[in-house]
Amino acid sequence: MPRRVSVPTLLAASFTAAAALAAPVSPSGWIEVKISEDKRPTVYREVREHGHAVVHAVAEASASGLGRKADFDLKDRPLLSWRWKVSRLIPGADNAVGNREDSPARVILAFDGDVEKLPLRDRTVIRMSEKLSGRKLPYATLMYVWANRAPVDTVIENPHTRRVQMIVVSSGEAGVGRWQTVARDVVADYEHAFGTEPGRLLAYGVMTDTDNTGETAEAWYADLKFRAR
Repeated sequence: MPRRVSVPTLLAASFTAAAALAAPVSPSGWIEVKISEDKRPTVYREVREHGHAVVHAVAEASASGLGRKADFDLKDRPLLSWRWKVSRLIPGADNAVGNREDSPARVILAFDGDVEKLPLRDRTVIRMSEKLSGRKLPYATLMYVWANRAPVDTVIENPHTRRVQMIVVSSGEAGVGRWQTVARDVVADYEHAFGTEPGRLLAYGVMTDTDNTGETAEAWYADLKFRAR
């Protein structure tokens, strides 16, 4: 079972206020999401910075995420914004290359859909991955990443499966060590990356990972919000 971890009230409260949910969402709704039992998990902690609570992530040859369930229609709240900061880039990382596919910061969105309508290749990859990971995988996953060199707005297909598409929203040394604010239209980005409208949003989260390169990375996340246009 996923292990519950501490997350900042600010992050959860910001989402709750922006999404206008029927009932408040507790920070305890955030859980650690393991990639597999064989991978060392990234460490996520709540810290205070300039009086605000933020998520601090440290990856040391590790990979795991911090996520929560969503299950709402993005047509109601398609605009996503957040703040993040990284201490350094990951030497040698390249999201287009399987054995170098790491990122110091990611925001991840998992979507529902009919897996049986996918091509055989995609269905096979999903089922094999589910057997290896021991958990059900989403129909599609959209990731926003901080890349070493790829220009902002570049779409990168995951080197192992077409059902994971990455969009570069921060790139290179510019902004390293400083908070950056990112704002995206998730529906438009999904349509651009997958060529179709998104299904329901099942879950969302953040991830800092260095399992492929064996490097160390440090990131901070705050103010993840969904809102209407």
